[in-house]
Amino acid sequence: MSVVAIIAIVLGALLVLFFVGGLVAALRRRARHEQTFEKNVAEADRALENARAVDKGWDRSELERVAREALAAHRSGVDYPELALVLVDDPPGVIEDRAHFVARGAGKDARVVLSRSELGWKLDRVE
Repeated sequence: MSVVAIIAIVLGALLVLFFVGGLVAALRRRARHEQTFEKNVAEADRALENARAVDKGWDRSELERVAREALAAHRSGVDYPELALVLVDDPPGVIEDRAHFVARGAGKDARVVLSRSELGWKLDRVE
């Protein structure tokens, strides 16, 4: 066997090893973040229920409609089938209310932040 063939085999084996190692690391990282994500979603749902009990302006379907419209306008061409409310910021009053959504789809995530005024919910930013 020639030296070039041995080097090619060693390099190929290293590439496969690095690929498998990276895949395992990515799966472990995703599993860790998935637990945190689920916890944030549950906390946001509880905060939404509390905010809705105090203030009738927190309509989930309206929030999701505004968030999806913002995604369509700012990230056209990307489909986000999963939209999760992850943070509810409801200080006293109406003007400083914020709702944070995370949209997942097509291998990309987007954070949509909505703010509230006397006129209703509007887009604050898309990250």
